[in-house]
Amino acid sequence: MCGIWALFGSDESLPAQCLSAMRIAHRGPDAFRFENVRGFTNCCFGFHRLAVVDPVSGMQPLRLQKFPSLWLCYNGEIYNHRQLQKHFGFEYQTQVDGEILLHLYNRGGIEQTAPMLDGVFAFILLDTANRKVFLGRDTFGVRPLFKVLTDEGFLAVCSEAKGLVDLKHPTAPHLQIDPFPPGHYEVLDLKTSGKVASVEMVKFHSCKDLPLHTLYDPLEKLSSGFDLQVVKGNIRLLFDHAVRKRLMTDRRIGCLLSGGLDSSLVAATLLKQLKEAGVSYPLQTFAIGMEDSPDLLAARKVAAHIGSEHHEVLFSSEEGIQALDEVIFSLETYDITTVRASVGMYLVSKYIRKNTDSVVVFSGEGSDELTQGYIYFHQAPSAEDAQEESERLLKELYLFDVLRADRTTAAHGLELRVPFLDHRFTSYYLSLPPELRIPKNGVEKHLLREAFQDSNLLPKDILWRPKEAFSDGITSVKKSWFTILQEHIEHQVSNSLLENAAKRFPLNTPKTKEGYYYRQIFERHYPGRADWLTHYWMPKWIEAADPSARTLAHYKSAAKE
Repeated sequence: MCGIWALFGSDESLPAQCLSAMRIAHRGPDAFRFENVRGFTNCCFGFHRLAVVDPVSGMQPLRLQKFPSLWLCYNGEIYNHRQLQKHFGFEYQTQVDGEILLHLYNRGGIEQTAPMLDGVFAFILLDTANRKVFLGRDTFGVRPLFKVLTDEGFLAVCSEAKGLVDLKHPTAPHLQIDPFPPGHYEVLDLKTSGKVASVEMVKFHSCKDLPLHTLYDPLEKLSSGFDLQVVKGNIRLLFDHAVRKRLMTDRRIGCLLSGGLDSSLVAATLLKQLKEAGVSYPLQTFAIGMEDSPDLLAARKVAAHIGSEHHEVLFSSEEGIQALDEVIFSLETYDITTVRASVGMYLVSKYIRKNTDSVVVFSGEGSDELTQGYIYFHQAPSAEDAQEESERLLKELYLFDVLRADRTTAAHGLELRVPFLDHRFTSYYLSLPPELRIPKNGVEKHLLREAFQDSNLLPKDILWRPKEAFSDGITSVKKSWFTILQEHIEHQVSNSLLENAAKRFPLNTPKTKEGYYYRQIFERHYPGRADWLTHYWMPKWIEAADPSARTLAHYKSAAKE
């Protein structure tokens, strides 16, 4: 996890522009560097490093003696870099996983590079000999990337939008900042003036497609067919493999643990594999909540079952409310459910950074979207509709859950790893017949739970614990987090302000005082940038005025049971 930043063809003073790069310093607290590109006017790279792999020779932009015209700035982890290095016989100059991009590009160009990468990444690759710039981002956008490209060819790229908002440009005082689309790479021509021109934007992978890098995967061939026992065995095998490949690090590994199915499966599998790998330190697990939080109780039970070194982080409603400003600044969004869910994750990340030496943090992100874990999936009109919704949610992860997970951990210099979004695991799960994946017997994620039924990884009541949204589970069932927030905000936003919301906020007009309050904070930090959010996250197929699961009829009846 790092912060990357680059400018091509800036008409303003580079030293002044470089100040913008310091706004993402939190992503790389270990070291930073600025470097001009010789021979090209006003082009430079900025890099903030979190040293996770190869602490000695891992500074960027990465350059090799073998390829003097290539410059690489990337944020991410390439889990299959050793397999590819061995298969093609590449001679490495460093121990850095990202070095594989330079070798692959030299061997077969960008079209043979991006699809081969098994991991999460955002990269800027410069080829000065052929005057090309390449940008790329992983399938689900787990690693963030934003860009500015003006009509006359000024290009600016950064891990977070906040590193671009203050850039100066003579003809466009308000630069358009866009997220780079996940699963794509872009080819740009570089002129001697340093300006660029976009040549093409290419989608190199969709979540349903078996990735190209599977050809070089050491994992044994999966059993074929859709017999339930075969499917369950494949799910266990692929998930185990997804966790194992993510052990790649020179820093201590920890795990977020809410006590829900997803984080509990990750924690239990992770601890088992760390023991098998002979890692000397105990796995630290982290749960956050208020007094009487169902998540804390469930996480405590899981930690005792698997034998982790468990940390409980308690916070008060006042601390949560006070964190809202920092959280929205970090997130760069005003989406209601994202803000709610981010407070707990932000505060637990803050605790990890301050009180422990865990730097690489695993979590269960992506499972709800992939395995139809949201409670509203019970209302899907058909298995095909549920499948379509699952794929839509996965495509939008970079706007919501993955955005939350990245920004709240990166704000405190932590690196997040998400095995549920492993390319092979997701493509296999999405290839299964739609009827297998829908909620069954009133239980969401039934197939995933059934797959681990006889594994003894988790206590049975945790394995079959009903869905509890993270922002709900951190507080008491008697009083939800969204209720606490709404009661506080009720006195902060007047009725007249809300009535005139459409005049002040014509785009994504807030319908509630809570939404209005978050939008006010967002506009204070990022005025005029409301278009960064295309739409609010809301459940489908039901009449819902609020995104919280606790407002849904199914949840209420399940809670009574």
